[in-house]
Amino acid sequence: MADTEHYVREDVRGFLDMLEAMGTKGVEEVGAVEGREQMRTLGSVAEAEPRPMAIRRDLTCPGPAGDIPLRFYDPRETRAAGPCVMFIHGGGFVIGDLEVYDALCTEIAHQLDLPVVSVDYRLAPEHPFPAAPDDCEAAARWIASSPAELDREITGLVITGDSAGGNLTIVTTNQLVNEPAAVPVVVQAPIYPVASDLSRHSSLAMFAEGFLLTGAAMAWFTSQYGGDASDPRHTPMVGDCSDTPPTVVCTAGLDPLRDSGREYAAHLVQLGTETVYLEFPGIIHGFTTLRKAIPSGQKDLEAFLDAVKLMVERHR
Repeated sequence: MADTEHYVREDVRGFLDMLEAMGTKGVEEVGAVEGREQMRTLGSVAEAEPRPMAIRRDLTCPGPAGDIPLRFYDPRETRAAGPCVMFIHGGGFVIGDLEVYDALCTEIAHQLDLPVVSVDYRLAPEHPFPAAPDDCEAAARWIASSPAELDREITGLVITGDSAGGNLTIVTTNQLVNEPAAVPVVVQAPIYPVASDLSRHSSLAMFAEGFLLTGAAMAWFTSQYGGDASDPRHTPMVGDCSDTPPTVVCTAGLDPLRDSGREYAAHLVQLGTETVYLEFPGIIHGFTTLRKAIPSGQKDLEAFLDAVKLMVERHR
């Protein structure tokens, strides 16, 4: 391993030491219900405060199995026609919700100066694959239609999300490329995504223990989610990515998922997609929702969002 593989930032080391001292059990040991509560608790102590928003309200949109809960954010009361961000949360398709990602969504809205709609898709194991991609696609098509509930003329979608939400970002974008919605995806921006078969990547073994997201947790999430890894709506890189819109991908240097994001970005570059790839050294999976505990992650998030903003401006 190169020296860079060993580098752990000081604030990251302090956070990991705190977690070790707490002795919290892994999600694979406690199950989905307690795992969801653990994620909310961690977020309440480790995440930054939300930014003030002119608009922050809960909505729903029609979905394939009933209404899908959403949360709508905008730093402005009114705005001219323009793009809208759709945010898809992480949590291994099993944990995570609107509340855990509330502060991050306000940060995205603030930094990009765009409206954001956060999607509370159905979770496994109660709702295994393909419930999550079905809900995300339905929500994307609804947002693209400039519904009256948003009171915005939407000219394009910026789809982003982290981890499992990064996977769903790519899957949803691909679905809207294959079968266009009312407006196009102008930029997609997956954050430390699952894009390919993780078992082939050295980062999964390298960071399987001691860096928040473990190999055991990833195996458990995968089994809970179900589905067929040969289905491009499950593992997007097995499908055709040739018409992917402009993309910003970021990874964390100490993340078991790191090499999947690397591989996806490299694949898009080979296909000729306009791509920005950012890898942040010395930091762990989940840093975008741990910014109080890991303050250095704020600068990384800002760098990622700066790249997204640049890409959006180029393609408005």
